[in-house]
Amino acid sequence: MSGTPGTRVFVVNSGSSSIKYQLVDVETEQAILSGLVERIGEPGGGAVDHVDGMRRVLAELGDAATDLTAVGHRVVHGGSVFTAPTAVTEAVIAQIEQVSTLAPLHNPANLAGIRAAMAVLPGVPHVAVFDTAFHQSMAPAAYTYAIDRELARSHGVRRYGFHGTSHAFVAERAAAHLGRPLEQLKLIVLHLGNGASVAAIDGGRSIDTSMGFTPLQGLVMGTRSGDLDPAVLLHLHRQAGLSVDELDTLLNKRSGLLGLSGSADMRDVTRAADEGDADAALALDVWAHRIRHYVGAYLAQLGGLDAVVFTAGVGENSAPLRSRALAGLEHLGVRVDPERNGAKDRTARTISPEGAGVAVLVVPTNEELSIARQAAALAVGERR
Repeated sequence: MSGTPGTRVFVVNSGSSSIKYQLVDVETEQAILSGLVERIGEPGGGAVDHVDGMRRVLAELGDAATDLTAVGHRVVHGGSVFTAPTAVTEAVIAQIEQVSTLAPLHNPANLAGIRAAMAVLPGVPHVAVFDTAFHQSMAPAAYTYAIDRELARSHGVRRYGFHGTSHAFVAERAAAHLGRPLEQLKLIVLHLGNGASVAAIDGGRSIDTSMGFTPLQGLVMGTRSGDLDPAVLLHLHRQAGLSVDELDTLLNKRSGLLGLSGSADMRDVTRAADEGDADAALALDVWAHRIRHYVGAYLAQLGGLDAVVFTAGVGENSAPLRSRALAGLEHLGVRVDPERNGAKDRTARTISPEGAGVAVLVVPTNEELSIARQAAALAVGERR
């Protein structure tokens, strides 16, 4: 079995009816084994419940699960409570439950995975790693919404930000690629996938990010609208008769690229645009326009810029869309070299011209490795 004893972390990403897992060797940064249990609790599904699903996973892991450093759990929302990886205790579980009202579709499912893994692996440290934690370094001016202050405080309404694990990991890798200390860099990280967000990172700290109270705010995504005038919802409620649930479905599942073009898959949208589909072409224009809006805004917030960094599915794999996203920003020193951008390479790389004032990078993300590293560091640190 690969890996030095004591370096293996079992990473769990639990959904309401699934368990996505990966066994990671932190020392070699390699995934030893990965998999997915689906349709938990459904007729003919992969498991009766999450505990049953976890037992099946451990049977798959076999001897590899006998010497784990830690179990790392992805938790979507930590509210304002959790600002760092946290050892899981009953008190911590209770606190995660309290903030679950902020992520009712995610946190309860994450908790189901935590409880199942703790039942099956009671002798191993369990560590919760929060998507929101990295962005808790934002200043009040960045995370505060201009609504009635007492109402906002009572119901936890503020910008939280998401994709934090990815943004933090990619920022570190970008610094390593540039050969400069992260503490000296001003970065804009573009996490572009079906879900998409931007983060302004100054000296390794998030100072602003596009996602807000929920992952709905910000960029145009596969099925999510991103930024929208709130009065649009009032208008559609009053004039079109849409209920709260229907508006929720509209914004989260029927908008974004899907709403604009008829497909949530960027490959389909790009292909249709190339074939002359006007709706698809407009969808790409709106998508890129929103990205440039945030790049310009965050350059201003940062007071300078060392690098723009692309990551996630679209950001890592589509050279034409990378060029499209940054087109027109040359006056800010942001340029993409066509030859470098088009090179087939899966490693961290520079795609801006030699000597460019702002580096443009592509850095693959690895959220599972990031969770594993954070979980291992906390578990080992607590043993000392």
